[in-house]
Amino acid sequence: MKRIALIRMVGTYGVVIALAVLVLFGALRYDRFLSVFNVMSVLRYNAMFALVSLGMCFVIMTGGIDLSVGTVAALGSVAAALASPHGFLPALGAGIGVGVAAGLINAILITRAGLLPFIATLCTMLAASGTALLLAHNTTVPVDYDSGITVIGQGSWGKVPIPAIIAGVAYLAGIVVLNYTATGRTVLAVGGGEDATRLMGLRADRAKFIVYVVSGALAGLAGVILAAQFGAGQPTEGVGWELFAIASVVVGGTLLTGGSGSILSTLAGVLLLGILFNVLNFENGMGVFSLSAYWQNVVRGLFLLVVVLVQARLAGRRNAVQAA
Repeated sequence: MKRIALIRMVGTYGVVIALAVLVLFGALRYDRFLSVFNVMSVLRYNAMFALVSLGMCFVIMTGGIDLSVGTVAALGSVAAALASPHGFLPALGAGIGVGVAAGLINAILITRAGLLPFIATLCTMLAASGTALLLAHNTTVPVDYDSGITVIGQGSWGKVPIPAIIAGVAYLAGIVVLNYTATGRTVLAVGGGEDATRLMGLRADRAKFIVYVVSGALAGLAGVILAAQFGAGQPTEGVGWELFAIASVVVGGTLLTGGSGSILSTLAGVLLLGILFNVLNFENGMGVFSLSAYWQNVVRGLFLLVVVLVQARLAGRRNAVQAA
């Protein structure tokens, strides 16, 4: 029984354990790793990835995928920058609005036109990327600082970065929706079996429609934070964000086939990958050896592979022990 409990605990909290080990390693090896400045910087920068990963988590729990979140975030940053001369609310609304529009397109293509999520969101990804470059004329778009929109990316409440607060509120809302609403239960049911969900009288298409719109809206919000944080809309940013989001969700233990998942574990996955990048930067700063950005991506990819393989092995052992 102790062995079963141990396997179950590691399988459920594996990402949290890995995160704790990584933080402990960084604290012991680097002098200023746990300094307020470094911790707040990690939270500020990774808030954008946390938002797109939250939307991706809901999408994957239905058994779908959203490849457009990165380019939609880039488009949202350009839209927010272009609208910033008109004020704070127009800039915020423009960024989130283009995200909602992209999410609506994905939702309609998937639930009404019957396209596979991979194909539908791939089309939206390409369209959003092209639109961002057209609107920005293939260059960055400066934000109007008088609008006050930069506070969303650069401001703090006390010492806590506002982007981190926004992400925290979004995750609390996600936990409530998933665990305490009919929509959340339907999302999990769709991932477990869409046909069975319909036979139970649940509105499968409505749940799928909602998660893609939410994913688009969160990507748009991440784009607003991107523009606010760097002081300009970034039409070429967002490349690979969808992979980071998928990786965070998978590392958090959510099955790509859908039907199960955890919001908090996804957040732990975001922090794990973000802190790994931070550790690599500290290692470069020590001068023992230097890893370029390309090699850092290789290391992160290998780290992700190891985590996923360990989780799969633990899941297999857990199932074997339970069957016995």
